[in-house]
Amino acid sequence: MDITSLQNPRVKHIVRLREEKKQRQMDGLILVEGFDELTLAIECGHEPLTLLSSPELASRTLIFPRAEQITVSRAVFEKISYRENPDGWLGILPMPSQKLEDITLSGIPLVLLAESVEKPGNLGAILRTADAANVDAILVCDPRVDVWNPNVIRASRGAVFAVTVVEVDSRQALVWLRSGGMRVIAATPSAREIYTNVDMKEPIAIAVGTEDEGLTDFWLENADARVKIPMGGKVNSLNVSISAALMAYEARRQRSL
Repeated sequence: MDITSLQNPRVKHIVRLREEKKQRQMDGLILVEGFDELTLAIECGHEPLTLLSSPELASRTLIFPRAEQITVSRAVFEKISYRENPDGWLGILPMPSQKLEDITLSGIPLVLLAESVEKPGNLGAILRTADAANVDAILVCDPRVDVWNPNVIRASRGAVFAVTVVEVDSRQALVWLRSGGMRVIAATPSAREIYTNVDMKEPIAIAVGTEDEGLTDFWLENADARVKIPMGGKVNSLNVSISAALMAYEARRQRSL
């Protein structure tokens, strides 16, 4: 067993990486916990620098020869873990750096744009939708939670490594979208048009905002179309990840006709 002390300096550093965005950015490192998530990250070309495992918890074997392999006690792993029921695997990876120029667009691009999403679970779910719906990229505009927050990675089930995701301010995003000939379709409860009535077969970016505030005026004013999702109950908004999923799959449905 390489590390058994909870006071080990490396353990303390990992805890800081888990809890502090500033530490992650300063070191250029992220944490990925879970056998499946680590496997997907590696399959997508993201190589761990260090792999930590607890023999008392790990039931599967993960070997990556180029990574430093460290075994820790169960108590140590439970301290560095950010899951309720850890499976005994955690990796330290270089923080990916993706920019607008790194995006490869398909012949008829479909982009998801999430503005000011603040809950890790929502952003993670949007990332999973982006992967499942095979969108070209996600633009995370003016984020309130960073993409590489461990809870975002967990909520995405590793999908953050399978899609192109770029953090960018709204004005830069709009310039890039226009340069690619994409229309912006904004989801807002105040719209008159139902989302299924809008043509999504052309190059588009689907823009969603926070549940409390929705999209800012910037995107509402610059949108080519505003659409709503019909609400039959008493609440007046859907979870942002649900809205993104409905619209992304509507675009895919229309394009399959």
